[in-house]
Amino acid sequence: MFITYLAVTVIAIVMNGAMAVADLARADFVLANSAAVRFPHSLVPLAGILKGAAALGLVAGLAGWRPLGIAAALGLTLYFALALIVHVRERVFRNIAFPGAYFAVAVGALALAVVR
Repeated sequence: MFITYLAVTVIAIVMNGAMAVADLARADFVLANSAAVRFPHSLVPLAGILKGAAALGLVAGLAGWRPLGIAAALGLTLYFALALIVHVRERVFRNIAFPGAYFAVAVGALALAVVR
């Protein structure tokens, strides 16, 4: 079970760490996607900070600070649940698989962190 927790959590760390960098760099694809769902460009760096902080929280969870890891996984789960809701509300389905995949990995990291 620990190997599964480790694998899913490392995947979540890498995914969210990479997206944090893209958000903070205001990558073209990030700005295009945020415009499509009417997410203000001025908040994109904040989203990057949140994803980066959550990735660090997941690392802390792996390092033994279990409550912080659980909190980080819960935060990512809620963040991407809201992202999915916004995509559906705005009827932007062409790229909904991306927040869906991030949501699934966050849910997996959360569930495995809680039961380990």
